[in-house]
Amino acid sequence: MVVETDSARTRDAAVHVQLETLIALRLRARSLASALARRVSSVPAGAHGSRFRGRGVDYRESRIYQPGDDIRHMDWRVTARSGRPHTKLFEEERERSVLLIVDQNPSLHFGTRVRFKSVQLARAAALVAWATVQGGDRVGALGFGGGIHAEIKPGGGPRSALAVLRALRDWDNAASDTISPLSEALKRARRLAKPGTRVLLLSDGFSADADALAPLSLLAQHCDIAAVILSDTLELSAPPPGRYAVRSGGNTRLFDFARANVREQWSQTFAERRDGLLGLLQKRALPSIRIDTRDEPDRELARLLSGAVPLEKSA
Repeated sequence: MVVETDSARTRDAAVHVQLETLIALRLRARSLASALARRVSSVPAGAHGSRFRGRGVDYRESRIYQPGDDIRHMDWRVTARSGRPHTKLFEEERERSVLLIVDQNPSLHFGTRVRFKSVQLARAAALVAWATVQGGDRVGALGFGGGIHAEIKPGGGPRSALAVLRALRDWDNAASDTISPLSEALKRARRLAKPGTRVLLLSDGFSADADALAPLSLLAQHCDIAAVILSDTLELSAPPPGRYAVRSGGNTRLFDFARANVREQWSQTFAERRDGLLGLLQKRALPSIRIDTRDEPDRELARLLSGAVPLEKSA
């Protein structure tokens, strides 16, 4: 019989996503649910230039055109078939959908402080999932990278939140060394997200590619997009001078951080990969926050979901 010690369980929870940990975040998500409610109530009806598009609408039926109807909603097929002008009627969805785009690329399965980026990502996603259903809205998820190509369609209630949490656990356990670009995930999201969906991208930014701008722009025309960018301290600055062996994808490379050029190149490389995603978001004036592996994500997520994060537009 093997007895698992507390330290072993702690190490495992820092490296692998644990379902019980994500479920336990349910109570902490109440403050985020309030942030979501404040953001929705703070947007005046009919306001122009809103960061949020409002809830989606579904086609209900067509009826004979009446004076004052919006001609942009003319149902030309029914009009041609009946010989009388008809217009389409729509009804607003009572629930908003939130779609989590979850990056599972190999670069996320790394961390030097407290936990892996992949584990921190799952914790942030779980908090948003719980906050969404607690606010009466629907939540779904889309996984990409690491050989993951799976989706959870948005649904309401605790059962849907649990489905997302299980997917986060399963995707983390099944992720491989396969790399997938962000552009592919955004194309898939366009097919899954209805107009008015709130889309939250969770990534470290390393999967961002130049081809992602076009699908991001198309998605932003009808959905509200924001991003949570995960980072680790070692990516922000080089370690103390010394020689370090770094293993990735079965390969080991030796770095001599006593050399100034190695230290400079190390920080610059990570900054360029991270800034690629920031550049895409800024071109569309989309908000984002950065969460370190050491952080508790609640406060920053509340700022993002409540609309308190200032928008930046690139030149």
